[in-house]
Amino acid sequence: MDLSVVILTWNEEQNLPRCLESVERLGCPVYIVDSGSTDGTCAIAARYGASVVEHAFRTHSEQWDWAMRNLPLETRWVLGLDSDQSLTPELIAELRQLFSKPVPEEIEGYYVTRRQIFRGQWIKHGGYYPKRLLKMFRRDKVFFDSNDLLDHHFYVPGRTAILKHDLIEDNRKEQDLGFWMHKHIRYADLVAREEFRRISDTGGPLKPSLFGSPDQRGLALRAGWRKLPLYIRPALYFCYRYFARFGWIDGKQGFLFHFLHAFWFRVLVDANLDEILNSAGGAMPRTGD
Repeated sequence: MDLSVVILTWNEEQNLPRCLESVERLGCPVYIVDSGSTDGTCAIAARYGASVVEHAFRTHSEQWDWAMRNLPLETRWVLGLDSDQSLTPELIAELRQLFSKPVPEEIEGYYVTRRQIFRGQWIKHGGYYPKRLLKMFRRDKVFFDSNDLLDHHFYVPGRTAILKHDLIEDNRKEQDLGFWMHKHIRYADLVAREEFRRISDTGGPLKPSLFGSPDQRGLALRAGWRKLPLYIRPALYFCYRYFARFGWIDGKQGFLFHFLHAFWFRVLVDANLDEILNSAGGAMPRTGD
């Protein structure tokens, strides 16, 4: 199979076994880029036969860029995963079928549909499913956006396609609601810094378009989001997800997820961004501040 799997890790002993069990069925090389785990992450990786490389972490986009430039990858295609992501049996079968013959040369990347699990609950509504992520790409075509301070995105310049089956994202550490909230308090600062960077940065990796690829649509929606007034937009976003997009159907855990993710977290982002705007004096924030 002309495919390698690359996974980023940091203290992921609760999530990594499930991820590696799923990719093991592909029978392809697996590389772990670890950023200094102090738990059993590296031992678990070794037990599954994955190659482990250590590299200090700054941002996800920088870590992925380093991995693509420095790992001894010999395949043309790479599947990039987070350690809390795993492949469904249907997706594994689809990938095997795809690589049973040469992949069309005009295709440079494939989107996968993410199935988000929150505290054991599949979040099916609120506009959160289907969510398509570009996860598999030709390694000589992929590039990154240095303005991505939190989430990373894989970008390719050419044609893309969408795989039919799902990727599961289920962070077992988030069963502890305190862990989820503490993590998102840290994330709120990064998202605010990222949004501040993009206020005056009119460029970007792709041209935003509501009628383009999933990533182009995401860029267009985020550009529109930045034009909405601070503190009002979280309330609008929650109402949109919970009522207009039927997030209430997801039940108790769905309410927690949509409220915390669409409202509480976004209020924290706006508070951090408001503080940056009031104190920056026109200077761009540094990633390492």
